[in-house]
Order: sequence, then C-alpha cells, then structure tokens
Amino acid sequence: MKLEIVKQKYGTSVGDYVYEVIKKNIINLNMAPGNRVSEKEVSDLLNVSRTPVREAFIKLAKEGLLYVLPQRGTYISYIDLSLVEDARFVRESLEKSVLTIAIEKFPDELIDVLEENIEIQKKLIERRLFFEFLEMDEEFHKTIFTGCNKERTWSFIEQINSEYKRVRMLTFIADINWKNVIEQHIQILESIRNHDHQKGQEVISNHIKKLIFEQVELKEKYPQYFKED
Repeated sequence: MKLEIVKQKYGTSVGDYVYEVIKKNIINLNMAPGNRVSEKEVSDLLNVSRTPVREAFIKLAKEGLLYVLPQRGTYISYIDLSLVEDARFVRESLEKSVLTIAIEKFPDELIDVLEENIEIQKKLIERRLFFEFLEMDEEFHKTIFTGCNKERTWSFIEQINSEYKRVRMLTFIADINWKNVIEQHIQILESIRNHDHQKGQEVISNHIKKLIFEQVELKEKYPQYFKED
C-alpha cells in the first residue's frame, strides 16, 4: 500500500492528521474499494503509533468508508449507490433552497471569492489535480452557504458527503462530463450576480442531477468499486 501524504496543518492533532490522510486516500481512490488496510502498515507509513490509526479507523468505519470482517481484517468499503443517492437528494434540496436566498441577497465580497475560486478550479483541472479540484468545488458551494448564514447546514451536508465525493472523484478520473462542472459554476455565479432565480434553479438542479446518469456509466466502467445490489 502506498499512501498519498499530505502536510500536517499547524495545530492539527496527530489523530486528526491520520484521519485526514486516510480519508483523502479513500476518497481519491488511491485506497481502492475492497482492499485490505492494516493499522500497522498505516502507522509505519505515517511514522505514528497505532493508537491514532485505530481511532481513525473507528471514525471512518462510522462514516461507512471502512468495514471490519472478524478474524480477517479491515477493508475499504465498496461504494454504496443508495447512500450516494441519499446524499445527492439532500444536496439538491438544500442547495436549491440556499441558492434562492443567495440570489435575493449575497455579500459583494463573497462574489469576488467565488470568482477567484473558479479561476483556481480552471488551473487545477488543466493540471488534472482532481482531488484538489474537488476540494475547491466543495469550497465554492460552501461559500454560497456561508454568504447566506447557513454554515451549520453545510456542516450537515459534510457529514453525509463521503460516498458522494468518491463518485465525484470517479467521474473526474473517468473523464465523464467534468469539463461542464466549471461552466455550471460560472452560471451559478452569474445567476447570483444578476438575481436570476429561474436560471439559478435550473443550473443547480442540472449540476447535481447529472450524477444520477453518471452513476450508471461509472458502475459499468468500474464494477469492482461498487457494492453489489
């Protein structure tokens, strides 16, 4: 097993750092669904004790990203499309509601933040840095929630977002319609700037609904990653 290591953020505990590293590697599919993962191997690779690794495993298992087979070990969970659809449904419902608020009134300074975010997205896509692009994509949507004083609502979305993000990563890797994502972000920004409710609702709905159709293609292309029906 080879982990993609990220730099530990200042002030982050060892436990949080280990959790973030493992989660990133699961979401970016560096740790593929169905593969076995051991506490000892991870602790050796990260040069930490097994305690924070064990704690991270427990946390990730609660999120559904790991599962344990007694007497056999811990494994990366297969992608469960029913959980993906639940997350997609919640996101569509909440994002449409929040965008309605944003179109009515949104801080000018955050318009600039959204513009800058889109420019960074373009550069990351050019370099095919898909995980970093996904992070900026999520930050784009989070900024809209922040501008509407709905940070706690976004925090709820983040709690159910892991499976959704794994499928998003797979769409980028498979080159399925990811080029449309930035254009849709531009249209969302324009709908906020122009107070265009109809356009905003149309774009955000298409932006999130597209995952329904992408799932079918992804499961055909990467059946080994998905939980059996």
